[in-house]
Amino acid sequence: MDPHTGRIHLAARQRGADATAIGQLVFQLPHFLCSLLVIGIISMFLAAPFNYLLIGAWIASGALVFHRPTEKLLARYLFRMRPALHSELTRLEPIWHQVTAKAGVSPETYDLWIEDHKAVNATAAAGHIVGVTRYALETLPDAQLAAVLAHELGHHRGGHAWATLLGYWYSMPARIAWAAFRIAAVIAFQIASVFSLLGALVVGLVSVVVVVAVALSFPPLLLVLVTPYLLAAVGRRSELRADVQAAELGFADAMIEVFHGFLRDEEQALAIAARENGGRAVRPGLGQRLLSSHPDTHTRIRRLEDWRAAAAAAAR
Repeated sequence: MDPHTGRIHLAARQRGADATAIGQLVFQLPHFLCSLLVIGIISMFLAAPFNYLLIGAWIASGALVFHRPTEKLLARYLFRMRPALHSELTRLEPIWHQVTAKAGVSPETYDLWIEDHKAVNATAAAGHIVGVTRYALETLPDAQLAAVLAHELGHHRGGHAWATLLGYWYSMPARIAWAAFRIAAVIAFQIASVFSLLGALVVGLVSVVVVVAVALSFPPLLLVLVTPYLLAAVGRRSELRADVQAAELGFADAMIEVFHGFLRDEEQALAIAARENGGRAVRPGLGQRLLSSHPDTHTRIRRLEDWRAAAAAAAR
């Protein structure tokens, strides 16, 4: 924004796809192939040309991720969000306009939505939605709320939001098929166990054989075992990138303040968990840390402090 005229100078590059967004798509490829296998099996029960139309329609359906009415449906029913009320926009919009002006982005490009959660959080949902919790809206000072919104804008500008949603969209047939198989296997096991232990063991063995046979005949299925860890690692990287983008817009100090608030909340939660566990400290295990899509808060603070120090040194 020009401080003399008040005009907003829009950046030539409003959004794109950085390395973490590309990584999200690459690591989602095994899930896409598994879903394609599921759709292909379903299409075998259809006569030509409907079998090919089904496969083509499913592949083309990914374009709905970029369709704003569809985005709103997904935000409402998948992310449990709602459009901001006029009273909420009264506070949100001036802060949002401040953030987008610094970024050189048109504020109308995105819609402001609300999550009715009792926690400080925000979400870059779909391709054009920025969501913030009502708790954050009601409790955060303006500078910290602006920093949180700038972080989510960083996700949008880096293409993280649409890459994540696109990957989730194309993985749904495989997820649904796997859930249905597990439910069927559990029901069959429970029914067989009523009659005999041997029958239950046979059902369990058959289920394992089916999974192994499908995996060996379609090797990309095996990659699904490691992709959650790879996607989580990319997710942690995208969070750090969004933190830095918020810092580049002038919100480094406010972001650090937000994270110190997170630390206080985490310490309280750990203290409560320790009391419930007989005084023993409860810490997330290695598996939980590897599957976390967010870096630990200390790492985020340290990264921003390093960025702030480097920026101060460069300004001398």
